[in-house]
Amino acid sequence: MVKESEPCGRLEWRINVPDGTSRVLVPECMSHNRIYGVGGNAMWAVMTVVVVFEYTVGATLCKCVNRATGTFLAGALGLGVHWIASQSGEKFEPVILQGSVFLLAAAATFSRFIPSIKARFDYGAMIFILTFTLVSVSGYRVEQLFELAHHRLSTIAIGTSICLLTSMLFCPVWAGNELHNLIRNNMEKLSDSLDGCVADYFQDDVKANNTKSEASCKILQGYKCALNSKATEESLANFARWEPTHGGFNFGHPWKEYIKVGASLRSCAYCIEALNGSISSDTKAPDFLKKHFSEFCITLSGNSSAVLKELAVVISTMTKSSKIDVMVEEMRNAVQQLQNALASLSKQSIETTERETGESVNGMGEGNAIPTVTVVTLVEIVPLVTVSSLLIDIAARTEKVVETVNGLAEKAEFRVESAEKMKKCQNSKAVNQISRENEDDKTMMTLQKV
Repeated sequence: MVKESEPCGRLEWRINVPDGTSRVLVPECMSHNRIYGVGGNAMWAVMTVVVVFEYTVGATLCKCVNRATGTFLAGALGLGVHWIASQSGEKFEPVILQGSVFLLAAAATFSRFIPSIKARFDYGAMIFILTFTLVSVSGYRVEQLFELAHHRLSTIAIGTSICLLTSMLFCPVWAGNELHNLIRNNMEKLSDSLDGCVADYFQDDVKANNTKSEASCKILQGYKCALNSKATEESLANFARWEPTHGGFNFGHPWKEYIKVGASLRSCAYCIEALNGSISSDTKAPDFLKKHFSEFCITLSGNSSAVLKELAVVISTMTKSSKIDVMVEEMRNAVQQLQNALASLSKQSIETTERETGESVNGMGEGNAIPTVTVVTLVEIVPLVTVSSLLIDIAARTEKVVETVNGLAEKAEFRVESAEKMKKCQNSKAVNQISRENEDDKTMMTLQKV
C-alpha cells in the first residue's frame, strides 16, 4: 500500500534501489562461485530475483519461501519417481511417469482452490507443478538429474537470500506497518467525512455553494478509501504474517484483527455513503425544521467523529485509551436526545410564526406577528428523518468499531495509559456528567416550547 503523503521520487527510490542492488549482487556472487560448479547457471538466480522481489518485506519473504519449498519438494519427489520408474523396466516406466504427473499435478492444482492454501501457498503450488513436471518428463538419467537439482537449488538459494537481505536492509517496507497505517488513515478519513457531510447539510445553501472547494469535496469523499481498501487489507495482512519481529510488532501479531477492524470501518462507511447521497438529494427539508434538528444532529456527528479520532490515536500509539468509554457514553446520550426530538416531531403539530399586515384598533397600519399552523408534507420531512436515522445508525456502527479495536488492543497487548492521564480522564468525566444534566434540562425545555 503506497502512502498518499509520500513523494513519488522517494517511493521510486525505495523500490528501485533494493531491486537493482539484488540484480547486481547475484551475477557478482555467481561469478565468484564458478569453482563450485554453479556459476554457469547465473540466469536462474537472476530470474529468481526478478520473480520473487516485491514491494514489501512480507511479500518478498512469502515468495522466497514458497519458491524454495516448492522447488525442493518437487525435485525430491521427481527424483524418487524417476528412479522408481527407471527400475521398473521399459514396459512400466512411461505408465509410472505419466500416472505420477497426472496425480500429483492434479492434487497440487486442486489445492490451489482451497482458500486457506491459495492465500499463502498459491505460488509454491504453481512452482511445485512446474518443477515436478520438468524433472519427471525430462528424460535425463538419474545422475544428471541430481546434478540439475543441485544447480537449481543452489541458484535459487543464492537469489532468494540476496533478495531477503536487500529487502530487509535497504529501505525496508514492512507490510504490517503499512496495514497499521492504512487502518489508522481510514479512521481519520471517516471522521472527517462524517463531520463534513453533516456540516455541509445544516449550513446555509448559499454559504455552502460559496465556501465549497476542491479540498472540502475531497474530505467529503474520504469514506471511499475505506470502501475500496478490502483487497489491500487482506493482502497486507497475509504478507504481514510472514514477517519477523519489527518495530512494535512481534512475530505472531494478531493481524487478522486488523481485517475485522477494517470490515467494521467499511460497515460505517456504507452508512456515510448513504448519508452523503441523502444530503445531495434534490428534496429539501423546511429551514425551521433543519434549524431545530441541527443542534442534535451536529452534536451526535461530533461525538461519533470524536470516537473515531480517538480510536485512530489508539491504533497509532498502540495505547489503550481511558477516555473512550466516556466518549461512547456521550455519543449514546446524543443518540437519545435525537431520538427524543424525532418522537416529539411525530406527536406535536408544527407551528411557525408568519408576519401579516393588518390594521390596529387605532387605525394605524402596523405589521403584527400572527402564529399560524403550517402544514408540512411527508415528502419534506423524509430527508431530515433519513439524515437523523442514518446518524443514529452510524453511532451504532461506531460502537462496533470500538468493540473490534478493543479486541485488537487485548490480543496485541497494547500499553495502558499512565495514572496521571487516567486521573484527568476521571475529572473530565465528572465535568461531562454535570454538563450533560444541564443539556438534558435545556432539551426538555426546548421540546416543551415546540
